Amino acid sequence: MRLLDRYLLRELLIPLIYCLGGFLVFWIAFDLFTTLDTFQSKHLGPRDVAEYYAVRLPELMVTVLPVALLLALLYALSNHARHHELVAIRAAGVGLWRMCAPYLGVGVFASLALFGLNEFWAPDGSEAANRILNRHVRLEEKAEREWRRNLNFHNERDERFWTIEAFHIPTHTMHKPSVEWRTPDGIRRQFFADNGRRLGGVWTFQNVLLFVYRPTNPEVPERTQTNQMTFPAFSETPEQILSEIKVSSVSNVLAVKRLHFSLQEILNYRKLHPALDGEVYAMINTQLHGRIATPWTCLVVVLIAIPFGMLPGRRNVFVGVAASIFICFAYFVLAKYSLALGTKGSLAPWLAAWLPNLLFGLGGIAMTTRIQ
Repeated sequence: MRLLDRYLLRELLIPLIYCLGGFLVFWIAFDLFTTLDTFQSKHLGPRDVAEYYAVRLPELMVTVLPVALLLALLYALSNHARHHELVAIRAAGVGLWRMCAPYLGVGVFASLALFGLNEFWAPDGSEAANRILNRHVRLEEKAEREWRRNLNFHNERDERFWTIEAFHIPTHTMHKPSVEWRTPDGIRRQFFADNGRRLGGVWTFQNVLLFVYRPTNPEVPERTQTNQMTFPAFSETPEQILSEIKVSSVSNVLAVKRLHFSLQEILNYRKLHPALDGEVYAMINTQLHGRIATPWTCLVVVLIAIPFGMLPGRRNVFVGVAASIFICFAYFVLAKYSLALGTKGSLAPWLAAWLPNLLFGLGGIAMTTRIQ
């Protein structure tokens, strides 16, 4: 790494750390005042509150990292421009894009970090925060929160219909499950069980009552009752069932506001429903493409900030900073509006997710090229 790259990175990372720290302090203070009554009603102590905000940090970073990167980069560029350092670097024979390489590298790294936070840490953080909130509630109430009742779903890939009276989220245990399916030879089967659980990759059910309806005598089924029965052919996993629960609980009204599902949850749901159509197709695929496209917001804000932050002259610096902030605000508004259009089916899911990035990213590249 060249000395110039290290210098530019240092001048960017220091304000970035300050911006991130400032946003975190501001958000925690604001959220603390708004949820203080909830903490008191849940009987949370200072240690519980501190742990609650610690596990929610990844979720917050997803929101504030692009904004903090924008402000930090604008500050660094305006500081360089004020001291005529950018002109000196260009006069030394360094090309504009070569000079911007450290900033673009930070944008790519921040985008990959944002993807990791979105996919691996933020979903677990939300669940952990809910567990902390309910840490001191009564055991009966806590136990009830761990169950999802009256679950029905259709595995469209294997044509199996599941009905579950209650599903225990932590242990993936089923209470009163019932499954109906048809074998390739046309035989319809249906069983009722007291309990069920996936052990060693195989679904195992207790106290099973199985009915077999053969084509030769469909009105009178063969009946089998046993203490335990396994079904190795059942490919449904607990993770796929959890994705079914989560997707079913999110309506289109909620889906237009933000991204709700991780990539793994979406892929698990699509394994159960390979032939989606209508509103569900639009919502799921918009969420899928949005989950991939959203992390690249960090790179887009870098591309937007570079041409405006490098305008020569003291007055132009302030004009450029104000203009870039306004453009980034327009970018975030367009991203929300595009997400809503894709969820409602008015715009192709891939276009709804990638349109803001393509439009503003290419615009930033074009403006930087003009400056060069």
